[in-house]
Amino acid sequence: MNRKQKIIKKTAKRAKARLNKHTAPTIKKYISKGDRAKELAREQAELAAKANAAKNDAEANGEQADSRQVNAQSTATEQTSTASENQA
Repeated sequence: MNRKQKIIKKTAKRAKARLNKHTAPTIKKYISKGDRAKELAREQAELAAKANAAKNDAEANGEQADSRQVNAQSTATEQTSTASENQA
């Protein structure tokens, strides 16, 4: 095999290797520092929004429970006052 044939053979091997090359699905493409910062900020904003929503729901439920307790207490005092009036 002469020199030209060797070069052609090597070039063909390189081309074939390039075609067979693939990127594994686990390997992610490069993400710039700015894009990573934006993504992190977006995720933190979503988490904060979820936390605030959960806190507001808990407060609303707490206020409803408090109003129920107040209503129950006022009903109980009314019942005791009417019972004491009936006894007198």
